[in-house]
Amino acid sequence: MFSFKQAPVDKDGNDKSTLLTVRLKTTERAAYAKALSEYIASSYAEPPEAYRDDLRVLDELREAATAALDVNPNVLKRNTRYYGQLSFILSKFPADVNVKFTWFNAFDPELAASCQDLYFERASVLFNIGAMYSQLACRESRSDKDSLTRAFGFFQSAAGVFGYLQQRIVSECRTQLTTDMSSYMLTTLENIMLCQAQECVWHRSILSHMKDSNVARVAAQVAEFYDLAIESGSQGSLAGTIPPNWLDHFKVKRLYFYAEAQYRKALDCLANSQYGEEVARLQAAQEYCSQINELVTYNQRWSKTLRAAVVDMVRSQAELVGGNRVRAERDNDVIYLDPVPAPTALAPISPYKLAQSKTPEIVENPGQYLGEEELGPPLFKGLVPFVIHQAASLYEDRKDQLVAKDLIISLDELTADCESVLNSLNLPHAIDAIQKPVGLPPNILVGADEIKSEGGYIGLKRLLDNALSSNAAATNLLTAAESALNEEAHEDLQVRQGANSGSPRARRAESSELTNTFRAEIAKYREIVNKARDSDATIKKQVDTWAKFFALLGSPREEIERQVPSTTVNPLTDPHHCQIVERLQQYLSEVAVMRRERLKSVEKLKRISSEDDITPALTEEMQRLAALSSTPILQFELHQFEDLFSQKLDKYTSWRKYIDEEKEAQVELLDTIREANQAFLVARSNHPLLQQREKALSNLETGIKRFRDASFNLHDGARFYATLEAELQKLKEGCLDFAMARHLDALDLMGVGHGEIPRDISQLPEQHNGSPPAQQQRQQPPNLVWDPSMPLKYATPK
Repeated sequence: MFSFKQAPVDKDGNDKSTLLTVRLKTTERAAYAKALSEYIASSYAEPPEAYRDDLRVLDELREAATAALDVNPNVLKRNTRYYGQLSFILSKFPADVNVKFTWFNAFDPELAASCQDLYFERASVLFNIGAMYSQLACRESRSDKDSLTRAFGFFQSAAGVFGYLQQRIVSECRTQLTTDMSSYMLTTLENIMLCQAQECVWHRSILSHMKDSNVARVAAQVAEFYDLAIESGSQGSLAGTIPPNWLDHFKVKRLYFYAEAQYRKALDCLANSQYGEEVARLQAAQEYCSQINELVTYNQRWSKTLRAAVVDMVRSQAELVGGNRVRAERDNDVIYLDPVPAPTALAPISPYKLAQSKTPEIVENPGQYLGEEELGPPLFKGLVPFVIHQAASLYEDRKDQLVAKDLIISLDELTADCESVLNSLNLPHAIDAIQKPVGLPPNILVGADEIKSEGGYIGLKRLLDNALSSNAAATNLLTAAESALNEEAHEDLQVRQGANSGSPRARRAESSELTNTFRAEIAKYREIVNKARDSDATIKKQVDTWAKFFALLGSPREEIERQVPSTTVNPLTDPHHCQIVERLQQYLSEVAVMRRERLKSVEKLKRISSEDDITPALTEEMQRLAALSSTPILQFELHQFEDLFSQKLDKYTSWRKYIDEEKEAQVELLDTIREANQAFLVARSNHPLLQQREKALSNLETGIKRFRDASFNLHDGARFYATLEAELQKLKEGCLDFAMARHLDALDLMGVGHGEIPRDISQLPEQHNGSPPAQQQRQQPPNLVWDPSMPLKYATPK
């Protein structure tokens, strides 16, 4: 019946075996010691030397687990130990700790995934644990019951591992995985292991001389498992991932075990003198054998991919079924004359399912084995779990929101409201103008000296020009980085155009898939640069508005005095008027005291906040929860600390009452000042020169404040731009390096020699957009020195 040739040994297993094994994923070397030492030093504030042995053991565990060339129980134990320790240290360190892991596709070693993710590392190790269980199972003999029992257990464990990996572990990974760990692929692997576990039951039932009716039920379940494997393995997303001979293997095995179920049921019918049904069952079995022959005969691919052992197995079955059918039909026609039922009239064979996915307890609950021989003592046991740091950070955020962005801002707003009211009343400048009708008040003199020491208006304008130039330079760096990515994307499209499907050019990773991180960084920094540009524009508008006052304040003292109206006589000599002024001064003194006390309260609140460390309380709570747990792998969630957060934040409740009291007292005091100021305005209403002096002094003091604000912001901006330029330069170089690497790869794919390209891809053509260079666009600051011929207008600038 079978005329096709046996396939050569495939690369997934032994040609003499009818069972499939899963190949191990391979990896590149990675080391924990340096990265974890730095993290311990920076985040835990502990000496990394205290964990030198733990760091060494962790690196040795990975090396031992990933360097094995052969699979045996000891290698499985080493991988399981490494997996268990990984599960534990995930509670101590963030998943994205600075260690890069690279793992290759088990079915296509040319494909790989790389990332800094401990969850990805754990998932890859667990995949190999499942693969090792499958290989250990296939190494067991099929000729004795004890070996089959061990193989049955290994296959069930492999199925459990792949199922657990698909349901619980892979979803935690934070990177794009290779397709061997896709949901469909892991489901397919789980189904394969169940198929082969059930096959072990079938083998053992034959060796144990089980009743043929029960053997038939076991075989029917094997066929159903292969149905599931075909369904999950035929998903379009697995094309190119699952080995092509596997699906052929599944389909042949499915038909084989449907035939086996019917054959064994036929033997049961013979034993029970049901000769007509025996013939019908054998006919059904031979129909399945014929389907195998038809598939293989008309599809040359099958004859090249099926294993020799599978070929021998189905050939033997076809001969056995065919011979028994001839014998049964002859005996029934000559001797028994029993009616042969139609195939549709045959009762279905009820499957007998014995194989099931069983995740090893050490995989599902590794914490139960930490400290025991299987996994050894837990590494980094003395470190506080990472979730405690997350909880402490969350508490700090909430405390900062409450203290800095609620309580302190409320107090600052009260002070600002008070200052706004006093400025609207022109206090205390109006009183200074009366008490010192000639010369300049000390605060104006001090402010003017401060402005001169900083270079006056010219120095401020120089800082502003530097800020504008720095913003333009930052924009140019972003443009250069983005241009490199755009050119690489255009070249990638050219490489891909006209490529044959399945060729290296067509399979090349698309530019858009590789540049997401770069483009996200560019977008982030562009938003930062745009906000900085808006801030610079605001400062420039303020500088331009107050330019004349800045120039005057940077002039000699005599020139400032000359521009401020003065009189040699105190205009308010009436005792009643003097009493009004004294009362107003007293109220302003109360305002000054209120401000000082408020500043002290703010400092006290800041001190309380800075000393408010929740870590000891969190550690105590963690120890309490750990005492209730039966495993060292503590699965804490942030919501478990909500009650503690509320308790710790309650101490700030009294400050809200203090703010309400301050607000009430300030409103009352400002109302009193408004009344006193009204009387003061009436008293000085007949002195226009006095009013001019008040306005002049008020403008000069406001100008000093505006200069200080602008100077502070521009100096702060200079530091900001220095840091930003370094970061953008690094981003630009990263984009250029990426573009160069992709360019070289494109040349290789297109068959162009590297000598035909520029040595430095960063030497791109200049981009001319019609605008002059930044240096040419800068305008020199006007020669703003004080011109005595241009008197000041004392209206408040808007």
